[in-house]
Amino acid sequence: MSSDLPTTTAEHDSDPTALACEAADVITRRTGAERHDIALVLGSGWASAADLVGDTIAEIPNTDVPGFHPAAVPGHHGTIRSVRVSGHDARVLVFGTRTHFYEGRGVRAVVHPVRVAAACGASTIVLTNGCGGLRPEWRPGTPVLIRDHINLTAHSPLEGPTFVDLTDLYTPRLRELARSVDPGLDEGVYVQFRGPHYETPAEVAMAGIIGGDLVGMSTTLEAIAAREAGMDVLGISLVTNAAAGISPDPLSHAEVVAAGRAAADRCGRLVADVVRAIVEDAA
Repeated sequence: MSSDLPTTTAEHDSDPTALACEAADVITRRTGAERHDIALVLGSGWASAADLVGDTIAEIPNTDVPGFHPAAVPGHHGTIRSVRVSGHDARVLVFGTRTHFYEGRGVRAVVHPVRVAAACGASTIVLTNGCGGLRPEWRPGTPVLIRDHINLTAHSPLEGPTFVDLTDLYTPRLRELARSVDPGLDEGVYVQFRGPHYETPAEVAMAGIIGGDLVGMSTTLEAIAAREAGMDVLGISLVTNAAAGISPDPLSHAEVVAAGRAAADRCGRLVADVVRAIVEDAA
């Protein structure tokens, strides 16, 4: 085990900011980068994006960094990578997996990577996920921009009297940049359920009634934490299956993984091109 990994203390357990700074210090030492400009969280179907963004300068197992855990979901990779964007000096911090709320580790663990990214200097975060689609025209393999979300977890990463405006949580400028890369990108409202069970047809119908277009088990808590940290947020969902009741076929995680693999090339290139567009827009 790396000597960079200190023992997490009870004090850090009660202070998520201190734990995030400790993790950021480890990442800085292991990657040699004083700052990372963009953070990228890879959900189901998005694993190839890191290879297409640029050259991997360093790769760290999650378990070598305080507060991180091994990947718990098939199709995710339990490493943190520092990637130099092709043709630029900018660095991207790539999280190959996330902690899902349904794992039972608490909200702080779910948003820990976001807080670590902010502590590493990232001002922009790109959150990706695999999800169920409510619109029949969104076939499996379709990427969709997140315009807004509905958080049905009944939890928030914000603690105490921390009042954060979420009006433009998913930064409009970044969505415009993404559409400049792929004008065919549609957008919708993402609804997060707790999971890990899939939604019932009645729950999917409810999600549609209250304004949802996409259903999944991640992203909203991370996005809120990112806004609290002052980061710009871009969310992109990959429709891996029709949500329950939209299609007569039963749902399975194997279907999600298969759809992600089939769409890997398009999604990877989309994220890589969007990341480069963000870097060039900031130059």
